Amino acid sequence: MPNLFIFNPTFRVASFLTLLAILLPGCSQRPKEAKLAQWRAEAIANNNAMVAQQAKTTKVKEWEFFVSGQIAKGTQRFSWSELEALATSRVNTTSPHNSKNLNAILYFRGIVVSQLLDRLGVKPEATNVTFLGYDGFRSTVSIKDLRRYPIILAVERDGRPIPRSEGGPLSLVFPQSEYPQLHEVYAERFWAFYVTHAIVGNEPAQIRIGNRTLDSNALDRLPQITIEEAVGYRQGWPIGKVKLHGVRVRDVLTAGNVAIANREAVIVKGKSAVSRDPKNPIRLRSADVRDCDILLVTRWGDSYQPISSRLGGPVTLAIPASCYSGGGFQTPIDDDRRWLTFVEELDVE
Repeated sequence: MPNLFIFNPTFRVASFLTLLAILLPGCSQRPKEAKLAQWRAEAIANNNAMVAQQAKTTKVKEWEFFVSGQIAKGTQRFSWSELEALATSRVNTTSPHNSKNLNAILYFRGIVVSQLLDRLGVKPEATNVTFLGYDGFRSTVSIKDLRRYPIILAVERDGRPIPRSEGGPLSLVFPQSEYPQLHEVYAERFWAFYVTHAIVGNEPAQIRIGNRTLDSNALDRLPQITIEEAVGYRQGWPIGKVKLHGVRVRDVLTAGNVAIANREAVIVKGKSAVSRDPKNPIRLRSADVRDCDILLVTRWGDSYQPISSRLGGPVTLAIPASCYSGGGFQTPIDDDRRWLTFVEELDVE
């Protein structure tokens, strides 16, 4: 059948923000229409630019997929050829992202996620899986539902590879035609595109600095700082100010026996591929690291709860608004990138 699928970032972002506005009608912290419009415009622009860049630079044969978290075999890496070999299942379903024809049946070939989990061995304490895309977008699905329904990681649609500009080469697909109840729980915003990682349950906090790694115990021994900010992580986080607890980047560097000179910079890297782009790194000037309480956040809220994978944990980056007061903070990071999730590594250049 003809390929009627059109990957439309505007469709997904607008639908999500509309849903957000509907779900918060009585909340005093509901974002204003102007703010929603700003978020929508920023997300659409970022998605369009990212898709265009990825289509030029990423080759399907070089695609890698990682599974980590609470699995018996430890972190696993799959090459594209290995994914192709595992993709033996088929799902016929409509797609909420097929904006040209929402009723058209599409034929997907892929890997049933539950079979992949069985292959790797899920630890009993894990209750969900968070899928992470190249662009940092994340989607969390309960393991109970992954075992109940044949939800797949698709490598092919209608007999052809899924183009990068349409969410490929690896996409999370829900068989909503055979199981209509799926759409009620996992609407269009849960369909993850250009998937690079699956995090089973949660992971322990750890930060790599050169040849050293600081685990959660080492991070907990550093001076603990609390700030209260209106967070920019967006997905899954409360609207309005949230208490964030963590450690200063400069203290982490000191614990890792790393000193930075005045002309050097700290590069912050996350799990998502886009945060590791050498052409557009998340760079912190040495002066800003020294003079501002830039945090690696490990807990949040009044109860100091760990940051789950669903929220982009266990470690996130936060730059307090106070860093900008007086014009002293000069790091060129836009509002989206300074709220980096899945932080894993600090480099000095």
